[in-house]
Amino acid sequence: MIDGPTGASGIFSTIWPMPLEPLLIFQLALLGIATGFLAGLLGIGGGMIMVPFISAILGARGVAPGLAVKMAIATSMATIIFTSISSVRAHHKRGAVRWDIVKSLAPGIVLGAMAASLGIFSLLKGSVLALVFAAFVGFSATQMFLDKKPKPTRQIPGPAGLLGAGGFIGLLSGLVGAGGGFVSIPFMTWCNVAIHNAVATSAALGFPIAVANVAGYIVAGQHIDGLPPYSFGYLWLPALIIIASCSVLMAPLGARAAHALPVKKLKRALATILYMLAAYMLYKGLSAL
Repeated sequence: MIDGPTGASGIFSTIWPMPLEPLLIFQLALLGIATGFLAGLLGIGGGMIMVPFISAILGARGVAPGLAVKMAIATSMATIIFTSISSVRAHHKRGAVRWDIVKSLAPGIVLGAMAASLGIFSLLKGSVLALVFAAFVGFSATQMFLDKKPKPTRQIPGPAGLLGAGGFIGLLSGLVGAGGGFVSIPFMTWCNVAIHNAVATSAALGFPIAVANVAGYIVAGQHIDGLPPYSFGYLWLPALIIIASCSVLMAPLGARAAHALPVKKLKRALATILYMLAAYMLYKGLSAL
């Protein structure tokens, strides 16, 4: 165990009055490494991977289950701010980001994200939302796994269509704590955007999604009873800092791997992740009925 000022626990004890356990630091760092690589590789923020683990870690520390889930969603979303910046820099260097799409989707994303994070997720039944989410993601995964080609004439919709699509992406992302890649990538490929461009553009979209949602989570989480130490609204700062620090190092490696993989293999890899997300949400939804 490393306890001295040069060890991990020594570093974090200078940030928090109560030093964090080395095992907790290791768990959060490992989670950050995995989600950072996936963010760069597949354009997803890793929220659906982080949320279960952060919920379990908080639950083991005595946080009520419902509050633990909300804090996990908010904290995982906050890490996407940093992951997105790191990942999009790597994609931008390769000229893969469609900034025209980012600018067109961003206004709707911000509106949808704020609507979700400021209260809609607390009004909907989690079981119903989980089942709808599972069905949608499962359908998107099947389309990508089969490599079904869109009509050659299909293009990105006009301003009104992009505003609506952005609103839906931001809303759904805010309700489940994910970066939106599970919606935005299938949407863009359906509109004949090349998969590598779709992954890179999704990484860029993660930033406005995360910023808008995190602002809402902080406001909505004020004056909540039962928050653990080192909380800022619904954000749990130890997990945010450790996971973000590790994920930003791995996101560029994932981005380089994305450009090295064949398109078909990349689509199937993304479809596999989407199936896992759909199965998890289906289980959560059915178990809550």
